[in-house]
Amino acid sequence: MESIQIKTASKQYPVVIGKNAIHELSDFISNECSHVSKILIITDEKVAELHLQTVKSALIKTGKPVLHHVVPEGEHAKTFDVFYECQSYALSQRLNRKSMIIALGGGAVGDLAGFVAATFMRGIPFIQIPTTLLAHDSAVGGKVAINHPLGKNMVGAFHQPEAVFYDLEFLHTLPLQELRSGFAEVIKHSLIADEDFYRWLRLNIVDLTNVTDEQFLIMITKGISIKASIVEKDEKETGIRAYLNFGHTLGHAIEGSMGYGNFTHGESILIGMVYALKLSQKKQDLDFNLNEFIQWVSSLGYQTTIPQQLEKEVLLHLMKTDKKSVHGGATFVLLKQLGSPVLMDMEDSLLLEEMTDLM
Repeated sequence: MESIQIKTASKQYPVVIGKNAIHELSDFISNECSHVSKILIITDEKVAELHLQTVKSALIKTGKPVLHHVVPEGEHAKTFDVFYECQSYALSQRLNRKSMIIALGGGAVGDLAGFVAATFMRGIPFIQIPTTLLAHDSAVGGKVAINHPLGKNMVGAFHQPEAVFYDLEFLHTLPLQELRSGFAEVIKHSLIADEDFYRWLRLNIVDLTNVTDEQFLIMITKGISIKASIVEKDEKETGIRAYLNFGHTLGHAIEGSMGYGNFTHGESILIGMVYALKLSQKKQDLDFNLNEFIQWVSSLGYQTTIPQQLEKEVLLHLMKTDKKSVHGGATFVLLKQLGSPVLMDMEDSLLLEEMTDLM
C-alpha cells in the first residue's frame, strides 16, 4: 500500500493506492469526516454492476446512511442534463451541507460527481474512488467539470477531494480500450517530467493485457507523484499546471469532433502527443526518437494519425478555443527536452501543415 500526500494552497489530502485500498475508506470517513451525516455515491451503469456493492459494504462501518445514483457511462455522464438530475436527486433525498459525495468510477464520473459536490449548496465534501487507469490523472488535483457542445470541460470548478482511494483490484475488470486510454496519461506524465520513467515504461510495458499489480502500482504512484508536484505549485492552472495538458490541445479537438464517448480520451490525446512532439522537434529542436515512440505505442494498439473523416480547419478552430489559448491563436505545450515543457503560441500555417502530415 502506498500513500501520497497532496498539498495545495486550499487543502491537503491523501491518495491511498494498493490492493484492497477500499478497506481504508470507512476508517478515514469516521476519523477525518466525522461531521458527515449522509453519503451519496455517484457511479455509472457499468461500475455499479461491478463495484457498487463492494463500496457500500466498505461504508457500512461508518454507520451513516448511504445512497447511490447511477448515471450513463463515460463522457455521456458529463452533460447539463445528467448534472441537473444529480442535483435533483440530492435535493430529493434531503442531502445538506453535512452530506458527502463519493465519486465511484472513471474520469468522467469523477469530473461529474466532483462538480456536483462543488456546486451543491455552494460546495460539500467528496471522495474520489477511481476504477480506471485514466482516473489516476483526473482524480487528483481538484479539476471538476462537465462538457459543453462547444468544448470539453468548459463548465467546471476547482474543488479538491477529501481523499482518493485507488484500489488496484478494480483495474482487473477494465477492457483493453480503457486500459489503453488510461495508459496514454501515464505516458504523458513521463514525457513532461521524467525521462527515466519514460524509459522504464518503454522497456517494461509491452503488452497492456499483461500488466502486473506491481507495474500498476509503480506507474500510478509515479504518475500521481508527478501530477502532485505540479498541482502543489499551481493549484488553479495560472502557470505550470498547463503543462499537464501536453497532447490535449489537438487531443480534445479530436475527441470533441468524433463525438464524446466515440473515441476515448486517452487515444485522442495520444495522437495529440505525437503532434506536439513533431511540433517540438520543429520549434524547440527537441532531440527525440519519434519513430521509436510511434512503433512502441502502435504495438500497444494506439492509432497515431488523425481520423480521416475530420477536417483540419475544424480542428484548428477547436484548438483555438482551448482553455490555454488566451490571445486568439492556439497555445501548445511543447517539449524543449524530455521533462522540460514550455508553452508556445503557434501560427495557423504550421499547425495546418503538420496536421496534413498526420492524416
